[in-house]
Amino acid sequence: MGKTLKIGIIGSGGIARAHVSAYRKLSFVEIVAVADVIPGKAAQFVEAEQLVGAAAYDGHEKLLAQELDGVSICTPNVSHHVTTVDALRAGKQVLLEKPMSVTFQEALEMTQTARETGNMLTLGFQPRYDPNMKLLQDIVQSGRLGKVYYAETGGGRRRGMPGGTFISKKLAGAGAMADIGCYSLDMALNAMGYPRPITVSAFTSNHFGRNPLYHREADKFEVEDFGSAMVRFENDLVLQFKISWAMHMDTLGATMFLGTDAGLKVTPAGSGPWSGVWDGAVGSMTLFHDEYGGHTQTAIPLVEHKLNLFDEKVRDFAEAVRDGRPAPIPGEQILIQQAIIDGVLRSAEARREVSIELP
Repeated sequence: MGKTLKIGIIGSGGIARAHVSAYRKLSFVEIVAVADVIPGKAAQFVEAEQLVGAAAYDGHEKLLAQELDGVSICTPNVSHHVTTVDALRAGKQVLLEKPMSVTFQEALEMTQTARETGNMLTLGFQPRYDPNMKLLQDIVQSGRLGKVYYAETGGGRRRGMPGGTFISKKLAGAGAMADIGCYSLDMALNAMGYPRPITVSAFTSNHFGRNPLYHREADKFEVEDFGSAMVRFENDLVLQFKISWAMHMDTLGATMFLGTDAGLKVTPAGSGPWSGVWDGAVGSMTLFHDEYGGHTQTAIPLVEHKLNLFDEKVRDFAEAVRDGRPAPIPGEQILIQQAIIDGVLRSAEARREVSIELP
């Protein structure tokens, strides 16, 4: 029988409960510690989740002093940077919830710390574990589309604005762009091999979040609820990125990849005011191409599955720690999308195109 992994959880909000549920399904994992910055909250969480024998700490520093194989970081965005850097320097392997950080410079330091320490930093993008997302990546990278010169991604909720820490500039850093836009970016960028961005021209607004007719915390709403950007990459590729927490429209359209030999159209699954974005599953995939001198289109059969994508994300991290594998979704990749989101916010504020500088 192999070694039992000792896991700690930093942050004891709603997303931490999902991590506990996923870890409990792994026979080789034991949750031994929970920390939260709010005094007493970690202890309440340990009791509520019946984590027998788990220690509770007010703050992550004491937790990181324990003998642990890895940690799940489930804190508000503003705490991602310090807890991740501290955990990596304490010799822990890290599974970090999205988005990576509040600023690009924070994400850069986190990535550099992982490299310097040799410890794992993996990001929690569970849609990647949908077999249809892997199929999408296979199609784009197979060469079937020819040279991909234009892509479009994003999505929009008819009405789906969160509150609390999500709408605070200080705590979240960004709004819809970081909250659900990061999923859209990861889907498109991962399919295309994470190309290197060079410029971005963007617009953002918060007409709905700041209106008490649409949001109960309108007076506290500090981030964007809508954004649109044109991103230019080194390999003569452009990406149209658009995202919305709220709008008077049913959809912002499908994700698409235009290639010199074929095009691919992808729609999200689900329905209702909170659907239409890429934090869920694939609804359909269609290939547009020419055959025998005529236009045609082919519906790509979707892979049927009953996987719990969140559980698969946690399982992959735990097995990577156990088996000594590299980070399943490495920080170096997500650093690129953090640079894009940073560029979007800078461009929107400056009302002009800005450069993206990557080390």
